[in-house]
Amino acid sequence: MFTIITGSQFGDEGKGKIVDLLAKNYDIVARFQGGNNAGHTVKVGDEVYKLHLIPSGILLDARILIGPGVVLNPEVLAEEITMLEKHGIKVDAGKLGIDAKTSIIMPYHIEMDGIREAFREQKIGTTRRGIGNAYIDKIARDEIRMAELVNSDRFLAKLEELAHQKETEIEAMGGDLEIVRDPVLIERYLELGRQFAAYVTDVSREINEALDEGKNVMAEGAQGTHLDVIHGTQKFVTSSSTIAGSACANLGVGPTRVDNVIAIVKAYITRVGEGPLPTELTDELGEKIQIAGGEFGTTTGRGRRCGWFDLPLLKKAITLNGYTEISLTKLDVLTGLDPVRICVCYNYRGENIDYPPELTEDLEKCSPVYEDLPGWKNDLTQVKSFEELPENAKGYVRRLEELMKVPIGYISVGPGRAQTFKKGNYSAWVKQHQ
Repeated sequence: MFTIITGSQFGDEGKGKIVDLLAKNYDIVARFQGGNNAGHTVKVGDEVYKLHLIPSGILLDARILIGPGVVLNPEVLAEEITMLEKHGIKVDAGKLGIDAKTSIIMPYHIEMDGIREAFREQKIGTTRRGIGNAYIDKIARDEIRMAELVNSDRFLAKLEELAHQKETEIEAMGGDLEIVRDPVLIERYLELGRQFAAYVTDVSREINEALDEGKNVMAEGAQGTHLDVIHGTQKFVTSSSTIAGSACANLGVGPTRVDNVIAIVKAYITRVGEGPLPTELTDELGEKIQIAGGEFGTTTGRGRRCGWFDLPLLKKAITLNGYTEISLTKLDVLTGLDPVRICVCYNYRGENIDYPPELTEDLEKCSPVYEDLPGWKNDLTQVKSFEELPENAKGYVRRLEELMKVPIGYISVGPGRAQTFKKGNYSAWVKQHQ
């Protein structure tokens, strides 16, 4: 079985928690795009794990893979491995594999990222971790790959080939060109290459052979659908393709092998950085949701902008990903709000539309049209089943499911591993709506 999990909104939907919940049923969990600009937070008991590169399945028995569509900062990876091992989780080459073609984020990528963002009149809101510049080099065929990092001769030869080009670019932008050939940084990368040499693998081959043997594989995405570099809210997007089809392309798995595509959907919507957010709440209510939901970035610590559930954007996410099932997260955060609101369509130039306009500048001109539902006051964090939810919370979930036309499989009511439960009879829902 091959399952793809993606975020359906602007990231931060709770993918890490759901991957951790489901990973016990999978033999392999593979990350297929993005870099350490992503952050997945997993809470197990009193322990909180903040992961940026390593898939959330690391906490269970699955084999963990980082695919060639990822851009990897080896220093961050080393720090994550150290953090996990301090918690008693061994991350050796038997546990973690990294594709030989995975692009390496170099110090000059981080320098260039910061300079480019500073020069922009209209800021994107980049995390300044070199992600976009590493992807630029990948497309330009000027990347340093994992295969080079773990071979000192290849690494030094490739760096020498690229050094003048990078120095010229950085100098022209007024940055620190010394960073390109800094001997301390070069030696550190050589050391990291030696550390990770045993981890190198062919991810596509591993996954396809596992599927041939009847094993279960999960592909884990980073960020969210509307940050997709092609289909998202350009230019306020990430530098990789975040939708389900990207898993096939970036891991080297044919689309005919896909069995399930699971959406992670937050019960409201959030966004970090710049870009349109039609249902954004800029008042005390937005701040209340932000605080109740702990809406601060795992990677940057930046506060997330919060708004009511946006159905038009979700409809587009369903179209782009082909979701077969939805996991609804953070339902508990809406406790105490009355009414709870769902944006069912937009008003755009005097007309109601139920699907987002394609261009970002047009989305910015859309006003939300709401459907109000009664709220609830009961604390949901100890609820263990759908039946235990207050009637109004059940009504909200059922209405979302009805509007999305995709079954909700799981509901999350808190950050802990135990605070997630199955909604109900998934098979019956599918049969009813066929």
